Amino acid sequence: MGTEGRAEGFAAAASGSRKIIHIDMDAFYASVEQRDNPELRGKPVAVGGSRERGVVAAASYEARQFGVRSAMASITAKRKCPDLIFVKPRFEAYKAISLQIRKIFAAYTPIIEPLSLDEAYLDATENLEGISSATQIAEEIRARIRAETELTASAGVSYNKFLAKLASDHRKPDGLFVITPKMGSEFVETLPIRNFHGVGPATAAKMGRLGIKTGLDLRSQTLAFLQQHFGKAGCYYYWAARGIDERPVRADRIRKSVGAENTFPADLFTYEAARDALREIVDEVWGHCEGSGLRGRTVTLKVKFANFQQITRSRTCQMQIRTRSELEQLGNALLEPLFPVARGVRLLGVSLSSLSTEEAEREPEFSLPS
Repeated sequence: MGTEGRAEGFAAAASGSRKIIHIDMDAFYASVEQRDNPELRGKPVAVGGSRERGVVAAASYEARQFGVRSAMASITAKRKCPDLIFVKPRFEAYKAISLQIRKIFAAYTPIIEPLSLDEAYLDATENLEGISSATQIAEEIRARIRAETELTASAGVSYNKFLAKLASDHRKPDGLFVITPKMGSEFVETLPIRNFHGVGPATAAKMGRLGIKTGLDLRSQTLAFLQQHFGKAGCYYYWAARGIDERPVRADRIRKSVGAENTFPADLFTYEAARDALREIVDEVWGHCEGSGLRGRTVTLKVKFANFQQITRSRTCQMQIRTRSELEQLGNALLEPLFPVARGVRLLGVSLSSLSTEEAEREPEFSLPS
């Protein structure tokens, strides 16, 4: 049997075996700020630094109508939306609400895979309430989130993770969409390649150059062709184009690293400017850590210069980095020796690795080496 035949058999075997729900909070950080401050409701809001070198961590739907997006430079966001209101992030508040939402999930299934503070997969194949319909479970979860937090969530329901995530994006905000086994293949074939989860801008551009613009274009490629051009990811793209994704929802999923980076609208030439820019990136990384309960020991600083030369600097600590302040101190300690610079800095990134779940509260305090 050929590869395509095996794919069809695989699809048939997998088609009805699982019931996966993807829950995605709508503009989470910004919605929390609008909920807690009535003066912000109905207005364009950006969570993140308002400084010239700042970056938008999240944008309300009112701001998105002007083209404001997360990871956008604050100066660009302000240019697109002159009335944009900047609000400092409150990650402790977001984490508390995220844990509240997680308890709602846990009432239905213990198999929960958080992706961030505002997003998670749930395996509802066998659920604690004995409800046969995953769609009903998703509706109940959305209703409870609204009642208990005054926030809205979008949900996607399907027979695998890939399609469940696509489904949750399909009716945002405050919507629910179901992709059944009969719908899966047809839904994927009409999908623009840039909407595939796991296909970033660079990969989408490369696929475009190869004539791959839709799911149907992707499906027409052989496995050997995709592996030749995209390495190990080629196998994932091959099966995803057929609506197949056998990845389980992993309640014990541990990420290898957590990171964020930002490309600046103007190059940075001083340590002070770079330090200020790094602060926003640290905020984003620490937000991921708070939401997942993960802590790490290795900090890596990524720097790309105006001539596109890229370097990294790392430091590993004996104990976990337990606070945002410690992470920022380490980042600054790696950054400062690089100055003065011969060429401007166009990108900075910070990642945290050697991850594990948060340990006991009473752990020795971290201090920078002298």
